[in-house]
Amino acid sequence: MSQKTERPVLSGQRIKTRKRDEKEKYDPTGFRDAVIAGLEKTGGDLDQVSKYLNNAGNKLDYRRYGEVLFDILIAGGLLVPGGSISQDGEHPCTQCCIFNASEDMESLRNQEQVFINLMRRHKYLEKMFEEEMRKVLVFIKGFTPSERVKLARMTALWIANGSVPPGVLLVLINEHLVKDNIALDFLVEVFVTFKQEKGISSLTQALKKGLIEKRLMEFFPLNKRSDDYFKSVFVGKDLTDIVKLHEARANQEAKRDLQQLLNDAINDNKSPTEIIEDVKEAAVKSNISEHEVIGLIWTTVMSMAEWNKKEELVADQALKHLKQHTQLLQAFTTTDRAELALILKVQEFCYDNMNFMKVFSKIILLFYKAEVVSEHSIIKWYKEAHSPKGKMHFLEQMRKFIEWLQNAEEGRIVI
Repeated sequence: MSQKTERPVLSGQRIKTRKRDEKEKYDPTGFRDAVIAGLEKTGGDLDQVSKYLNNAGNKLDYRRYGEVLFDILIAGGLLVPGGSISQDGEHPCTQCCIFNASEDMESLRNQEQVFINLMRRHKYLEKMFEEEMRKVLVFIKGFTPSERVKLARMTALWIANGSVPPGVLLVLINEHLVKDNIALDFLVEVFVTFKQEKGISSLTQALKKGLIEKRLMEFFPLNKRSDDYFKSVFVGKDLTDIVKLHEARANQEAKRDLQQLLNDAINDNKSPTEIIEDVKEAAVKSNISEHEVIGLIWTTVMSMAEWNKKEELVADQALKHLKQHTQLLQAFTTTDRAELALILKVQEFCYDNMNFMKVFSKIILLFYKAEVVSEHSIIKWYKEAHSPKGKMHFLEQMRKFIEWLQNAEEGRIVI
């Protein structure tokens, strides 16, 4: 039986690697040096800067070093954690950057154009720029007050022109930025600049789009999170609409909480007296007016029933259901405005639910008899305050009742 002979091995043998398999070393410092060397030749002329950056993209690897490129254009060099600039390499810094620009808006708009031209020519940089901004904004504590002002104003311009989404501002909700008021000061500067450039309406739309409106209070230090301080900050900067937006948001949340409280109380079979007490306490605490409360009560009460799909049966079902809650409804119709708000809610509900189209007058009559709504409010609704939804249909339903209210001192009501 023959034995297998081992093949000889050459000691010190070098295995060749194909060039395409070799990974190029990641060298952000070398990239930075090359970019800064080119920028210095422009003499700071922003038109020349744009031309250089556009052409350099054909030679330099923007796809790999996009964020490094933006570091240079924003801060003048390669940013390291904490916001300082790396001093390694031949050309650590350049004057051709936002941080070395003037704070006036004309100068900053010229800087904005450099970024617009660059990303228009190299579209793939747009996504990198968004990531860059999320990183840079976390570093703002390491920047000087002047650099933060310039960056805030540029951020407003970039959000306004769509270069970055407004949601990037949420990265400022970071403990080390919030506690020292840095996040808030930056945010306010962004808002003031945005308003000057695009108007308050566009600003509020951007805040809603970026889901910032619901988190505005989180930019405030913990010991300053009060409505009074919130108001003083934004009113002092002529941003009253931000206060209104915040109050409207808070009001919506309070209404949702109140509706949930009401829903739970009814499901738990609490007595009308207990429910009224709980609702009044919550309404006062959250500053929800009576005409708003009555709307929430109506919506909640009507959502708790499985309505019969047969039109001829739904009237009796609705009246029986509502009779259980007249005491609750009556407790929150102590003003003409609240009474009218309830009538309008009934009208809109009946219009939106076709099986209730013929039930409207019966519900209003029930409320009249239970002293939930008054003669005065019903007549006002009829004459001038009705909704256009199903107007002629509902006015005709109420015509005989209105005639009786206006003409009869006593008598039997027939509708």
